[in-house]
Amino acid sequence: MADTTTAPAPSAVEAAPAPSHTSIVIREAVIAAVIAAALASILLGARTDIAPGGLSLEYRPWNIVIAAVVVFFGKLALGFLGPRSGVDLGGAFSGLAPSGDALSHAGTYVQPALLVLAVVGPFLLLSTYGGSGARQYIELAILILTYIMLGWGLNIVVGLAGLLDLGYVAFYAVGAYSYALMALHFGLSFWVCLPLAGLIAALWGVMLGFPVLRLRGDYLAIVTLAFGEIIRVVLLNWYEFTGGPDGLSRIPRPSFFGIEFSRGDGGFADVFGLAYSPIHRIIFLYFLILSLALLTYFISIRLRRLPIGRAWEALREDEIACRALGINTTTTKLTAFALGAMFGGFAGSFFATKQGFISPESFTFIESAVILAIVVLGGLGSQLGVVIAATLFIGGFEFFREFEQYRMLVFGLSMVFIMVWKPRGLISRREPSVFLKKRKAISGDLVGEGAG
Repeated sequence: MADTTTAPAPSAVEAAPAPSHTSIVIREAVIAAVIAAALASILLGARTDIAPGGLSLEYRPWNIVIAAVVVFFGKLALGFLGPRSGVDLGGAFSGLAPSGDALSHAGTYVQPALLVLAVVGPFLLLSTYGGSGARQYIELAILILTYIMLGWGLNIVVGLAGLLDLGYVAFYAVGAYSYALMALHFGLSFWVCLPLAGLIAALWGVMLGFPVLRLRGDYLAIVTLAFGEIIRVVLLNWYEFTGGPDGLSRIPRPSFFGIEFSRGDGGFADVFGLAYSPIHRIIFLYFLILSLALLTYFISIRLRRLPIGRAWEALREDEIACRALGINTTTTKLTAFALGAMFGGFAGSFFATKQGFISPESFTFIESAVILAIVVLGGLGSQLGVVIAATLFIGGFEFFREFEQYRMLVFGLSMVFIMVWKPRGLISRREPSVFLKKRKAISGDLVGEGAG
């Protein structure tokens, strides 16, 4: 009997083979390069300069080409070495990463070393560069310490309590204007205005905290952003009280326990038998902001180990579980906002007395973004991470001021790179504030970032 079984007829339309991973990566890199070239043609490809009779337009096509090439090869690197490529770079370098205990011991020595360097640094600069040469570096150190203090203050709100605050610069502005107005109109000294400005900023923190008690996540961020803009607009338009866009000038300088840094009899140099030099006031301002920053550090570290600090961390991890434990979340949020705002007010007072002039242009949203970036990139809840991030991003970019038009571009690319490389921040290890037998650092992946 013949076999009548017939082979199945071939399909008229055969399925197309799936594209390879290499072709997908190259196609995505080309698309990204085209988009980058389109954006660069507007942002980097043309520059306007003031010329006689109007504006002159200068075309720079090489900037467009460089931007497209950088994005193309960057996208290729992410495609072939990123998470979708199957290459486990984290496993390849896991043996090189120090353990949590090693980081804990390293932090034990790094922090005292940084403190000693901060204390003796100005004197080393003076002996190396002299008075005029060391001044610019001491001024830069003052700026870095100011942002470190602001980062530690915001770290209470964002890093410990998990409340996303995009309007922190408002408390910075309240402290600066409070000091300036009290010093100009009432003749109060810096040492009297400083705590008063901090208390006024804390009061505004409580005023912000009450309306946002029920808000979380993106809604909280939007409200705090609006609060910061409201403060800036009020300062800009209330001309009779704040000076409006003209700002406030001739703000009194701080004295060394009543001794002014002036030339002649009764000045600081005359009292201590020194030759007069303007660097004396700069060094005094440096140690003043260093003392304020250390005060912020020690208070926040101490509060973290107290019940209120543990309540902040419980609120960050899970607000519902925090309420189930009987913790008053209303008080917990208000204390976080108030203390963070108080330290922002202290920093604002120092900024006003150092500059001698303040205006609303100094307190824009970009300042809040920079402070928040320092906290996030350093590692939420990490005090040492804030120091490293502020030193890198504030101090590092000051040395490249001649590339002013590219500074914010490099800043954004650096943030993207760090968030891809270290999504939990530069210091991704956390030490628990309460432990049973042994203090042991854990990965930041095990710590909640909070939803606000």
